Amino acid sequence: MFGKGSKIYAMITGCCPKCHEESMYLDGNPFNVMKIYAMHEKCSHCGQVYKIEPSFFFGAMFVSYGLGVGIGIIAFLIAHYGFHATLKTSFISIIVALVLCNTIIMRLSRNIWINIFIDFDKNWKDKLLK
Repeated sequence: MFGKGSKIYAMITGCCPKCHEESMYLDGNPFNVMKIYAMHEKCSHCGQVYKIEPSFFFGAMFVSYGLGVGIGIIAFLIAHYGFHATLKTSFISIIVALVLCNTIIMRLSRNIWINIFIDFDKNWKDKLLK
């Protein structure tokens, strides 16, 4: 279910959504802020172009908004109900959680967005030979 060949695998690892053989990013470290969006033009294994059209990853902004809201809600619930923090402290925990998870949200939203449009192809090697 979470292994190679599943959408979840490609979303979490940031690998090519078509062949799952190579990372889409030049730097595998999501905390390197200077290169967080630096991507290969295409996959060196299957040839899949990552930027399908101009401004393709603009839609990932909407995914990142949803991820941010989800993380904010979880941070609030843990702080307010788990640690019985005050309302002010609970809102501060939301800000801290979003700042700490910012780079992960940015990459994960791109991974989710591209995986909506590109499916895994287990026969990609056969298609290259034709």
